[in-house]
Amino acid sequence: MALYLRILRYLRPHLGWFLLAVVATLAFAGLDAFAYVLLIPFVRALFGGDASGLPGAPEGGATAPMDRFLDATVYRLVDLEGDPLAAVQGVILLILGTFALKNLFDFVRGWLVARVEQGVTRDIRNEVYEHLLQLDLAFFGRTRTGQIISRLTHDVEQLRSLVTKQLAKLLSSFFEFAAALVLMMAISWKLTLAAFVVIPGTMAIWGPLVRKLRRGDRRVLDLAGEVSSHIQETLAGIRLVKSSGAEDLEMERFRGLTGDYFRTFVRTERWRALAAPLTEQLAAVGTVVILWYGARLVVVEQAITADLFVGFLALSLKLYAPVKFVAKFPATVQPGLVGGERVFEFLDAPAEIRTRPGARRMDGLEREIRFEGVDFAYRPDEPVLSEIDLVVPRGTVVALVGPSGAGKTTLVDLLGRFYEVSGGAITIDGVDVRDLDLRSLRDALGVVSQETVLFHDTVRANIAYGRPDADDAAVERAARAANAHDFVSAMPRGYDTVVGERGTELSGGQRQRIAIARALLRDPPILIFDEATSALDTESERLVQDAIERLLEGRTVFVIAHRLSTVQRADQIVVLEGGRIVERGRHDELLAAEGSYHRLHAMQFRADSLSGDR
Repeated sequence: MALYLRILRYLRPHLGWFLLAVVATLAFAGLDAFAYVLLIPFVRALFGGDASGLPGAPEGGATAPMDRFLDATVYRLVDLEGDPLAAVQGVILLILGTFALKNLFDFVRGWLVARVEQGVTRDIRNEVYEHLLQLDLAFFGRTRTGQIISRLTHDVEQLRSLVTKQLAKLLSSFFEFAAALVLMMAISWKLTLAAFVVIPGTMAIWGPLVRKLRRGDRRVLDLAGEVSSHIQETLAGIRLVKSSGAEDLEMERFRGLTGDYFRTFVRTERWRALAAPLTEQLAAVGTVVILWYGARLVVVEQAITADLFVGFLALSLKLYAPVKFVAKFPATVQPGLVGGERVFEFLDAPAEIRTRPGARRMDGLEREIRFEGVDFAYRPDEPVLSEIDLVVPRGTVVALVGPSGAGKTTLVDLLGRFYEVSGGAITIDGVDVRDLDLRSLRDALGVVSQETVLFHDTVRANIAYGRPDADDAAVERAARAANAHDFVSAMPRGYDTVVGERGTELSGGQRQRIAIARALLRDPPILIFDEATSALDTESERLVQDAIERLLEGRTVFVIAHRLSTVQRADQIVVLEGGRIVERGRHDELLAAEGSYHRLHAMQFRADSLSGDR
């Protein structure tokens, strides 16, 4: 119940429209039941409007509340005492008018529900997406992309149906049931009690199935996420798949996932489908009870007339449809409830890295950046960085080198608080980064990573990403500084050329220069180049290095590189091994020391020589 109430809060912004839908539903339910009541005057009109001539007519005239209701409504509009054919035609016109009005309210109800439904879907997706953007990188490191996409799409669809469509159907069923019940009681309270004989059994059928369906629906949604994850991973790595000849392997893995999904879905739907015919059979039993007892009331006890019994029978058939829906409701809503649980798992995931109350705004870098005894671990007892002490004066270039896994990228990630230090502190001009406004801190950083990220948009939009207010002149200046202007100008539509998904229309070197231009446009005091030249050919690397050289003045630059030739002119080279700083100094000093840097340099020199020989 708590879960369902939490889901229903998404109706709050749309409550006015939903209440209008409820009013339309109420009118629809009343008119729907009234249309079946009109069978009573229709039958009576066939007998010349005289109830005393019908089977079961009690002596002294009809006294059922339904007769009094009809006397006050229908019989004021249709003259049953005159020509029988004219009376029948009059009742038929009433039936047509009632159905037309009922269908009008049905249209209004459907339109209003659809409006609320899409509004709820938009709000849920926006809330989940906004929260995802606030979560830390650690969350995305442990959560598969396909699962995230599945919860934003498939799970939200399930949740949407539960908040609006299923709730609207539940209310409609309640109103239809109430309207039919009131009119049936107006005909005969004895027959109404007989109609309720099988309803407890109908409700009881679904009790044992709900738990099975809950587990099954949860597994179905989990497997749907796994299928999405597999598709996303395969498409992202399609070049590797094809170059490795792994199409059959991936197809076999995909068949396994879709097979599991198929079997779980069918098994769950088998239980869901089982209750429908059982409920239908109980409804048939109830109808038989009404037919038998109703015939006795008409023929033997003469408690009601035949025309009232016909109307009651029609209403009883209307009664079982809402009863069946309400009985099935606990099982019907299971996919929505499970979808809600999965969506709320994301919404409840804490964003651990936030701006603290009273945080200071970072307006620039005046003196230095300090790493003071910094420790970090992604998981307890598995340290990634240990006892890092490093001072980076303003306007200097610091190169971080070392083998893969040494912690170079993690070190600069800690500077931008993409992760939080496990021990020690990082300060900027003496202020702990945890005491700085998070947005202003990250605005001070320009990052060009090893994996270039471009969006399916124009070159201009990709360069201006993060600074959408930048004018064309500023975009062009950044592109020129990154040595990207010439190749962009040569493209079919220049800066308005769409680069394709993940920049597939560009070469690796072009993508890197676009990313550098993006970082430069932000004009940050701190630049971070994380393997920024690793994917470039010699000419592209030279162009990027020229751009970097022109931009060093007045900026603090962190350069992470495997190619030691790109960092030889750095003011300070820091060598990391096993998460610790093992050496630091300038290029010539470190070579003369014949330590770790000398060993890395010699290994790379031999590798480059062998590559050149080939």
